[in-house]
Amino acid sequence: MDAVKLLGSLMGNNATGGNLMGSLLGQALGGGGGGGAGGLGALAGLLGGGGGGAAGGLGALAGMLGGGGGQAQQAAQPGGGGIGGLLAGLAQGQPQQPNAQEQDQAMVLVKAMCNAAKADGQIDQAEVQNIMGRLGDVDQSEAEWLKSELQQPLDIQGFVQSVPRDMAQQAYAFSLMGMKLDTQQEAQYLGAVAQGLGLNPQACNQIHAKLGAPEIFK
Repeated sequence: MDAVKLLGSLMGNNATGGNLMGSLLGQALGGGGGGGAGGLGALAGLLGGGGGGAAGGLGALAGMLGGGGGQAQQAAQPGGGGIGGLLAGLAQGQPQQPNAQEQDQAMVLVKAMCNAAKADGQIDQAEVQNIMGRLGDVDQSEAEWLKSELQQPLDIQGFVQSVPRDMAQQAYAFSLMGMKLDTQQEAQYLGAVAQGLGLNPQACNQIHAKLGAPEIFK
């Protein structure tokens, strides 16, 4: 299974329906086109982090994808390395040959988005089918894996234990983007994820601020 391609499809089509994801993709389109209408084309602007509507939270997201620091800009370009470079390449239609480590990184972020979709405890068969119907170019095995993952019971501890230490902020950011954050259950879920990943309230609030989300930590 190509986890990088699946992650690109989830993000590019706003498949999990998170309000933040739709907002970020809308900004990448310059404010038009609704949630995920721009597909992976919008994702290219998002990862680039520059120009017009792609400023602010989008640049911050590119930094988190690329690991932050002075290498963030390079990492958000095709061939720049890491998840940011891979997704930017996908967005621009460039052939990708992700290595095993990059596939593992993509899988962590896919699971973060899937868990976020389940965080309010209300995901049902209709919601699963809605997410499946909004996927882009994925093959049958990838679609079946995603459907199975969405139907699995939420396992917060299992997820946080699977996240490499250097991906804690990215995993939290994708958890945040994969939900609407309009229920107490979702806020409690993010709190549990933050604790499991070893992120302090200040670090989490900074992620919320960069992505334009309400702060939930004191």
